[in-house]
Amino acid sequence: MVFRFFLLALLLLAGSARPSAAARPTPIQRIDPTFWWVGMKNPRLQLLVHGPGLAASTASLKAYPGVTLDGFQRLESPNYLLINLTISPDARPGRLQLTFTGQQKFTYPYELRARTTPQDPTKVQGISSADFVYLLMPDRFANGDPTNDVIKGNRAPGVARDSMYARHGGDLRGIEQHFDYLKELGVTAIWPTPVVDNNMPKAGYHGYALTDYYQVDPHYGSNEDYVRFVNRAHQQDLKVIHDVVLNHIGSGHYLWLDQPAKDWFHQWPTFTRGNYRNGTVNDPHVSALDRRLFSTTMFDTTMPDPAQENPLVATYLIQNFLWWIEYTGVDGYRVDTYTYSDPTFLMNWGKAILDEYPRLGMFGETWMQEAEGVAQQAFWTRNVFPPVNGFKSNLPGAIDFILRQALLESLTKPAGFAEGVAKLYYAVQGDWMYEDASRNVIFLDNHDVDRVFSVLGEDVRKQKMALAWLLTERGIPQLYYGTEVLMKNFSRPDGLLRSDFPGGFPGDQHNAFSAAGRTPAEQDVHEYVRRLATYRKTHPVLHTGQLTHFVPEDGVYTYFRHDQQGHSVLVMLNCNAAEKTVPLQRFAERLRGFTTAHDVLTDAAIPDLHTARVPAYTALVWELR
Repeated sequence: MVFRFFLLALLLLAGSARPSAAARPTPIQRIDPTFWWVGMKNPRLQLLVHGPGLAASTASLKAYPGVTLDGFQRLESPNYLLINLTISPDARPGRLQLTFTGQQKFTYPYELRARTTPQDPTKVQGISSADFVYLLMPDRFANGDPTNDVIKGNRAPGVARDSMYARHGGDLRGIEQHFDYLKELGVTAIWPTPVVDNNMPKAGYHGYALTDYYQVDPHYGSNEDYVRFVNRAHQQDLKVIHDVVLNHIGSGHYLWLDQPAKDWFHQWPTFTRGNYRNGTVNDPHVSALDRRLFSTTMFDTTMPDPAQENPLVATYLIQNFLWWIEYTGVDGYRVDTYTYSDPTFLMNWGKAILDEYPRLGMFGETWMQEAEGVAQQAFWTRNVFPPVNGFKSNLPGAIDFILRQALLESLTKPAGFAEGVAKLYYAVQGDWMYEDASRNVIFLDNHDVDRVFSVLGEDVRKQKMALAWLLTERGIPQLYYGTEVLMKNFSRPDGLLRSDFPGGFPGDQHNAFSAAGRTPAEQDVHEYVRRLATYRKTHPVLHTGQLTHFVPEDGVYTYFRHDQQGHSVLVMLNCNAAEKTVPLQRFAERLRGFTTAHDVLTDAAIPDLHTARVPAYTALVWELR
């Protein structure tokens, strides 16, 4: 009897130790989106379920108030199943129970969360001309957490600061540790290059070859770290711009390695490099081949091109970029390689994003060569033109490459009727083509072009003059990390324009984060930026004031920012190698009612408005009184 009791106890114990059907591992490797929210304006949700042999399964949904299963769809690959749901406005947060029946029957809990962005005014604040944007590369700015320098199992797991194509160790915590530096400089918004996972064997540091749409790069931190980063930035009155890549992915992405179907990517028999000519989209004489070579080729050898004209791909991408806004509360999107995406998709994507988040700031990379001109750049933003080939952009603003090129020519070439500083005048004159040119982002340099200090021959006078223009011109000013402390170098051949910020990494001998660590020249330019950015922050006339400019004369370009409240700022750029004395009578229409001025950059009082003496390669910024 005792033996029987003992045997029964052993059997019961063995039974309790066996995992239940629900606890057994499922073949699901992931579901995208990883979770969703109730209360979204679009009630439809497409789930992409990935796992070995999943296409042999059927899917069902346990009854859940307000949520219906519209069906499931098999793709070419045996490892995917698409599930389509409708989430009604009265659905409540919770966990859906999705049941898969095939070689194995199992249930997967899918989370529906409550939204937070509509109720929280600190989230999705938008980006405007009142902001001063600081562009940085997380890997190259500051290392705040050495524990994520090495990620075991990654294709390039470690750091090597002596290689410009390896990771250097910067991360989200490193940026956060320098919020005070950014605020003291006058910055109001941070734009990090992409923070999503780039698990690539080479050059994954730059962020533009993403390998997971839904994960932060572990070298920078976790998804939760990124949410905290955005929240803490908001607590410090700093906005965050999320850099998004619509056009391509990295060749290490699971969707490329195990493609749901061949029509999810543009496929050529062999690698075919594109022609990088965005004009093929609106060229009335374009050849079909040239058009295809622009929009259906891999961006590079390791950057496959999703087929955005495929409705399933389009939905996948739209959902992902809605997901990041709701999950993090970021304030704006910078859209990489905007012109390369399918035009119809761009219109649908932009509408879906802005319908759900109308406050979101958004601007796109519309990289233009000088020959393409303002009209071609305006074509890719909200503009005054009729649709062309069915395309009418709904992108609020562009990254203004045309204006940058004109500014640099003003400081590097002699003035002429259409040369030198005249190029700047004509570029601004072209603002009539935009719905609102003040939504354009203006800049001197970024992570893809030569650093401005090198372009200007390392002339501090020209550097300061360019900075004065940046902070007084119409638009949203963007500063590239280190420009304020004279970081230099060209983009070719070694990519040194992406060097580490001095002082951001253990062992740095030079620390430009601190005034004591800067050279006299670095401190001079840093203080110049800080003074003018601080003035700009507290003087809305430089955000929203009307711009009136005068045709350049004798290499001097003069413009005014003024508003209906009677505020007026005069800006005069002397683009000559010699001092100029400029009679001010020519500007009488804008000087009427003013008798004196305050020099914003020197604090000097200007007793009369008869003439202005402008040293060589110098900008005057006067507040009229």
